Amino acid sequence: MRCPPAPRPYTPSPLRRRGRAAARRCQQQQQQQQQQQEQQQQQRPPLSSFSSFSFPSFSPPSLLGPPPSGGTTSARQRSLPGRLSAPLRAPPHPAALPCAALRRPRRHRGRRGAAAAAVWKKMSVSMHENRKSRASTGSINIYLFHKSSYADSVLTHLNLLRQQRLFTDVLLHAGNRSFPCHRAVLAACSRYFEAMFSGGLKESQDSEVNFHNSIHPEVLELLLDYAYSSRVIINEENAESLLEAGDMLEFQDIRDACAEFLEKNLHPTNCLGMLLLSDAHQCTKLYELSWRMCLSNFQSISKSEDFLQLPKDMVVQLLSSEELETEDERLVYESAINWVNYDLSKRHCYLPELLQTVRLALLPAIYLMENVAMEELITKQRKSKEIVEESIRCKLKILQNDGVVTSLCARPRKTGHSLFLLGGQTFMCDKLYLVDQKAKEIIPKADIPSPRKEFSACAIGCKVYITGGRGSENGVSKDVWVYDTLHEEWSKAAPMLVARFGHGSAELKHCLYVVGGHTAATGCLPASPSVSLKQVEQYDPVTNKWTMVAPLREGVSNAAVVSAKLKLFAFGGTSVSHDKLPKVQCYDQCENRWTVPATCPQPWRYTAAAVLGNQIFIMGGDTEFSACSAYKFNSETYQWTKVGDVTAKRMSCHAVASGNKLYVVGGYFGIQRCKTLDCYDPTLDVWNSITTVPYSLIPTAFVSTWKHLPS
Repeated sequence: MRCPPAPRPYTPSPLRRRGRAAARRCQQQQQQQQQQQEQQQQQRPPLSSFSSFSFPSFSPPSLLGPPPSGGTTSARQRSLPGRLSAPLRAPPHPAALPCAALRRPRRHRGRRGAAAAAVWKKMSVSMHENRKSRASTGSINIYLFHKSSYADSVLTHLNLLRQQRLFTDVLLHAGNRSFPCHRAVLAACSRYFEAMFSGGLKESQDSEVNFHNSIHPEVLELLLDYAYSSRVIINEENAESLLEAGDMLEFQDIRDACAEFLEKNLHPTNCLGMLLLSDAHQCTKLYELSWRMCLSNFQSISKSEDFLQLPKDMVVQLLSSEELETEDERLVYESAINWVNYDLSKRHCYLPELLQTVRLALLPAIYLMENVAMEELITKQRKSKEIVEESIRCKLKILQNDGVVTSLCARPRKTGHSLFLLGGQTFMCDKLYLVDQKAKEIIPKADIPSPRKEFSACAIGCKVYITGGRGSENGVSKDVWVYDTLHEEWSKAAPMLVARFGHGSAELKHCLYVVGGHTAATGCLPASPSVSLKQVEQYDPVTNKWTMVAPLREGVSNAAVVSAKLKLFAFGGTSVSHDKLPKVQCYDQCENRWTVPATCPQPWRYTAAAVLGNQIFIMGGDTEFSACSAYKFNSETYQWTKVGDVTAKRMSCHAVASGNKLYVVGGYFGIQRCKTLDCYDPTLDVWNSITTVPYSLIPTAFVSTWKHLPS
């Protein structure tokens, strides 16, 4: 039996040999790759140490392998502080990776990516802290970026989103229209919406707000257009409605813009309507301008339908105003009767109150006896009849020149006043002049019995009172001279208790007050200035007696003194220490005391003051700035407002009010004398020169008295 042949040794084919060699090489490469990763893990710092790095503007190290053997670090890497010690290298090409690496599951790569993101997030926070610490040492420059058009572009895009109804969260309804909006935008530009959406109101939770018919849809659309664009077109058709809606929804900018538009378009035909509108919505400036225009154009507005529809309080306020411009009191009386007859059943009870606003004693005697006293409406009311009978008694007293008449029914309005100027060829005053406002002339009237300087003049009724001053021989005077404009004659009144000069004087409740000033220093002849006086004296024309009242809080001289709203005011002046005083001192006759309710916009002396309504106007002064400036002071709120500058710099000028206008004359600045008589129109806030003062005349006082009463 033959033995089987011995098995031949296995000899792999060349192809199989090459495959096994490749597998061995792949296994070796995989082992080398694993060893490199272990070495890299040993060299890599822990995560907690990343806070010590700064400015690592490279990919997270966990995603990168170690540098190849013999790798070098670039110059840029070496120059940056805080870099990792391991230099960066590019990731290996896929062909160089082992097969197992190429076949790594996707989920494994996701886990590594999430871990890397977490590391990077933590590292970015620490990097920002490092940057802040570097910035605090001043090692980093600051660059403020500001794009001026950014706000407009954001508003524009928000408006586009609104128009496309994107991201809107509230719906406004007005009339039959709806407007989608963003709550944040509405709250940002309106305190009304801010309170609505942030408070506990029902609308704060609702997605809709219904205004029903309280706002016209077109007006609401204009307000929303402004909220999203900062622009709105105001015209004569929408100005009043926009003002009302802007005030209701508290779009303050819209309300003020509409008021300014209406101010510029104010006219006698619409001033009554603007008066009511501005009063309802607290538009102060529009109200003042409308009020002044109503006073200046009473003859035309009293015949309009708007006047007959005014509320009672507004009619009373208008007819009782001192600044009501009318030359004939019959117009005022007839306006009151017409207003009552317009709705007789409801208004007849207001007739007594309206009659008290009419200066009945200034009516012609025949008209008062035959028309007023015989009016059917008056004869049927006992109280109205008593008012007319009292005015008749005052009229007879005036016609018979029987004593002083202080009743309001006999007090002329300021348009029925005459302007008198006191002055001379030098600062020593020796003449009295009449200012003819219509003819624009200055007419000499009478010589002053005792020429003087640094005195004070004040008018009560038809008389001009000159107090104190310094004469050429007898020093400081306490004399009081009185000029009667009706009879054109001088007389002497009881002397003051204290001789003084550089003081101020004003009329309050038919009494004369002299305030502050200087007196002669004891034992010095000729007289020299002492410290500013605190003493204030009161003169009663009926009893012809002087009495001391409460002294000033601070003694002053050369102050501007006026009366308004039943109070005395002294503005600025020279203090006891001879400095300019920046205070407003106020005297209350009922309490007999002085207070300091406000300060002046600047220290003042040698200024002039005059009163229109509740506004006191101050102009001039002895500084470069104050000499040409003018302000108005509200005697009720004690607030200052700058008005138009005077036409020339004036120090020691003099001012009076007549009708609805202000007149200023005299003064000087440096060596330059002011030669013009200027008029201020508060409605237009404009000063104009109306005439020239003769060069030979230096004005030292300016007063306004009643005219001759009609017979």
